[in-house]
Amino acid sequence: MNVLELFDLTGKTAIITGGGRGLGKQIAEGFAEAGANVVVCSRKIEACEEVSRSLIDKGVRSLAIKCDVTNSEDLKSVIEETINEFGRIDILVNNSGASWGAPVAEMPYEAWKKVMDVNLNAVFLMSQAVGKFMIEQGGGKIINISSVAGLGGTDPRYMDTIGYNTSKGAVITFTKDLAAKWGQYNINVNAIAPGFFPTKMSKVLIERGKDRILEGTPLRRFGTDTDLKGVALFLASKASDYITGDTIVVDGGTHVL
Repeated sequence: MNVLELFDLTGKTAIITGGGRGLGKQIAEGFAEAGANVVVCSRKIEACEEVSRSLIDKGVRSLAIKCDVTNSEDLKSVIEETINEFGRIDILVNNSGASWGAPVAEMPYEAWKKVMDVNLNAVFLMSQAVGKFMIEQGGGKIINISSVAGLGGTDPRYMDTIGYNTSKGAVITFTKDLAAKWGQYNINVNAIAPGFFPTKMSKVLIERGKDRILEGTPLRRFGTDTDLKGVALFLASKASDYITGDTIVVDGGTHVL
């Protein structure tokens, strides 16, 4: 098998939560460019439909499905529609995310709970539901989107987000343990920890801390709309078949300082 074949996703089917915008959209485009059938789902169905149409224009099959990742019935519907349309699920990207900025002493418990429900509990629920099908079909790839914020503490002057940071750190540990549990089923479980990418969710954060963030980033720039494609494709393809339980940091070097 040559190197191009290792990265080919032709005939594979991927589900991407939060696929209607930001990093999820970028990953969806990368998978489609590699030949995969792509299902994008989120609460914002209009955004998903727009992305899905653009993927179809690339010559692949795609579905857009409305889904609240904290609702187990919605997750069940996404899986059923995907199986009905494509017959299998080869790749799952748990990308949906939420954040809440507030000093720790003032953060409402309901805000903490909302962040945990979206960023952590939904990762468990979706992985569990999709994993059952992957076990039956003999394997698959699960990619969890964590964050550099999950690697340690952050300066509260620009990122006072203890719930987000905690949830993303938990995703890394969840990734490691699920990899240990499901390796026997030929399911690879890995994570990506992006740094600072200009998205709707990070807009205010970047506006407040732009100079400090760039000073702490060796490559002196933010992530672009192509910087995550290759890493996600690598973890979704046969090129990463002997890698599981790992987290790839994509942050321009922020975590090394």
